[in-house]
Amino acid sequence: MMKNLHFKDFFWNSDLTSTVGYDAIIQYLNDGKRTCKEVEDFMKARASVEEKYAKELLSLSKKVCGHSEMNTLKRSLDMLKLQTEQVSLSHLQLAQNMREEAKKLEDFKEKQKEARKKVEQQMDALHKQRSSQYKKTMDSKKTYDQKCRDKEEADQNVNRNTNTNNTKHMEKLYAKAQQAKQNAEEADRLYQQNITTLGKIRDDWIKEHIKACEMFEKQSVERINFLRNTVWTHLNQLSQQCVTSDELYEEVRKSLEQCDIQEDIEHFVNLRQTGDKPPAVPVVYENFYSGQRSPTGAPSFRMPPPVNRRGPLPLPTQNSNDDSHYSTVEDAGYSVIQY
Repeated sequence: MMKNLHFKDFFWNSDLTSTVGYDAIIQYLNDGKRTCKEVEDFMKARASVEEKYAKELLSLSKKVCGHSEMNTLKRSLDMLKLQTEQVSLSHLQLAQNMREEAKKLEDFKEKQKEARKKVEQQMDALHKQRSSQYKKTMDSKKTYDQKCRDKEEADQNVNRNTNTNNTKHMEKLYAKAQQAKQNAEEADRLYQQNITTLGKIRDDWIKEHIKACEMFEKQSVERINFLRNTVWTHLNQLSQQCVTSDELYEEVRKSLEQCDIQEDIEHFVNLRQTGDKPPAVPVVYENFYSGQRSPTGAPSFRMPPPVNRRGPLPLPTQNSNDDSHYSTVEDAGYSVIQY
């Protein structure tokens, strides 16, 4: 079984003043915060889409659909409009639920931000203190090294002039050596004091770094878990909306199952019927000229005489008197046509 990995075990550096491990964790937390914001914006945008869709559905449900229809089909079309309205309202509720989940994510993000802020401020102060003390300690080491070299040089001068007869000169050398010794001892004391202080600061920083790593790791676990649950809830809401919409549409389907085609036809017939018998007498042909010769003026209902096709029109001939010629037809009922 793989051992669980923890922040506190893998974000150190051999350089005492380095913050590379700490910076890597902070970058990870900032990326996580950005992810929270992106998911929050995504859910808000999806809520806006649902709200816009719901309003358009609501507007659609108010439009005329089957106004002139009647009976069972009309009831089904009315049910379609009613359930479309209900679907729109359910999408409005879905949009509201999504915004509530987005608000929870926003509150969670802000809560983590405030908790991190305190730890980061404390760690930043420790990092500055550690860097300052380290520089101070290194400076005191340089001073200590230089004072030790001065002491050695002063002692060598005394040793080189041991056999001299110049007592006054020797006294100066001894005094200088003694001063160099005191300076070296003071530098050594100050150097050791800074080393001790730096060691204490280092110990405090290590303890606080471990605590910060544990706290940051806990936040990361909570963030991943919260985001996972938030997205899961978001998908559950979308799935539930599909179920709700299908249940509402099922009501329309049930209504359509009750739609009886023959019943609707019979309903229309019974409601709008105009009579069950056609005209008794057909419309007959009436000859215009026969009607003129009718002694009573009453319309004649006799069938028209058969019409024989006329022969070809004879060609007109010219005579000396320039008299007009007439064409004739065999049917007795026609008038003479003059050319």
